[in-house]
Amino acid sequence: MVWWNKRRTASGLPTLVIGAGDAGRELVRALLAAPDYGLTPVAVLDDDARIRRVHSLPVIGGLGDLRSAVARTGAKAAVIAIPSLPPARIAELIHEGTACGLLVRYLPSFLAAVERDMRVSDLRGVRIDELLGRAEVHVASEATRSLVRGRRVLVTGAGGSIGSELCRQIASFQPQALYLLDHDESNLHGLHLDLSGSGLLDNDEIIVADIRDQPRLEKIFDATRPEIVLHAAAHKHLPLLERHPCEAVKTNVLGTEHLVDLAVRYGSERFVLISTDKAADPTSVLGATKRLAELVVQAAADGPTRMASVRFGNVLGSRGSFLHVLADQVAKGRAVTITHPEVTRFFMTVEEAVGLVLEAMTMADAGEIFVLDMGEPVAIVDLVRKYAAAVNVPDVKIEFTGLRRGEKLNEKVFSESEVRIETPHPKIWATQRGDIPIDLAPQLKELYAAAAENDDERTIDLLRRMLPDYVPAGDAFSPAQLAAPYPDGF
Repeated sequence: MVWWNKRRTASGLPTLVIGAGDAGRELVRALLAAPDYGLTPVAVLDDDARIRRVHSLPVIGGLGDLRSAVARTGAKAAVIAIPSLPPARIAELIHEGTACGLLVRYLPSFLAAVERDMRVSDLRGVRIDELLGRAEVHVASEATRSLVRGRRVLVTGAGGSIGSELCRQIASFQPQALYLLDHDESNLHGLHLDLSGSGLLDNDEIIVADIRDQPRLEKIFDATRPEIVLHAAAHKHLPLLERHPCEAVKTNVLGTEHLVDLAVRYGSERFVLISTDKAADPTSVLGATKRLAELVVQAAADGPTRMASVRFGNVLGSRGSFLHVLADQVAKGRAVTITHPEVTRFFMTVEEAVGLVLEAMTMADAGEIFVLDMGEPVAIVDLVRKYAAAVNVPDVKIEFTGLRRGEKLNEKVFSESEVRIETPHPKIWATQRGDIPIDLAPQLKELYAAAAENDDERTIDLLRRMLPDYVPAGDAFSPAQLAAPYPDGF
């Protein structure tokens, strides 16, 4: 039960102030005096148990009680107002607060605060658009809402970062049913709790299944008859798949074929594969298996089901994403590890990527490959520096580890043989559909047999033969390039 005075917070986000010292007291006073600023303080956190109130606000716990304070107060923002707090602790609080769904801001250094007389305008936040160098795009067109409204939708990999965001956005479009399919019951439990507010798992729309298990999937399609299938389930950890290529084939290719076949057989109206920019001229097992998954989708596009694949790059905020690793390393005061000083990647927020995937879904027709416009590639070194500055860690140390097998120095979203085509949406491109190899089906059968036998060498050989554009990065780089170029970092 949220106990703070709702009348008082009507003009701004309910805000926790972290710190009850001089800086925190001045901040509370300033925010209470400036209701139009947009942050309305509701409670204070401080490790000094002797302090009970700051002006009219209660002190409800210490710095370690941030999560429980959010639950008690319904806070939507937090401000760190302890100038003497070590940078690593500041970064840790920002990371924890962000994980709780808070907008987290902090005061500048003590000297800067004195210099500016503690003005409220000195608050700074960690902004994704500053890290990306461009504004985020948030979309939810009426065409998307209309397509989903009243229909049965199946999302595979529903408990993952992309799948769960797909479910959150789709749930707001009033589908007749939203089936959440994942092989990880813990992920499903968390998602169900998030969507329904209940963790009882007593809903027939929650489905535990492995997309490799074709008989199980057939029973699911027979029972649910999904009209729209959004396929986000995948193995996607690039270095691990280099070591376990058979597992990549079983999930990313065979699992996709199972779903495509069943979508067609059970009359699904649309099928959308979540692909990756690594499928363009692939240099990794991940990229190669995702490119084959695209071909599987294209091969079925002449039937009644409207098929498409959607490619995009790295997603900020997804589980295991670079930003999560970066935040964890900075919070613990460790050096940030980067593969190469010149490495670049395309980035989007998960909300932006999923919104555009759903827009692309409305254009799905004949096996198109849609590519999301992610702006210019971001230098990882620059992103680290911007993040460190945003969380007040100016002396961040960077160590270079060397490119790993399968990794590109610079990603691209179109292969050399693909043509970029405009679509009605300014942030979505398409590629020209290439010819499907006439012997794709027998080659896939041979590939699946090799993967079933866990024959890694044979599996890699078959991937090379099936995809002439697949050039493993370990072949393209010299040993010197794969080694750490600057072992001491900077």
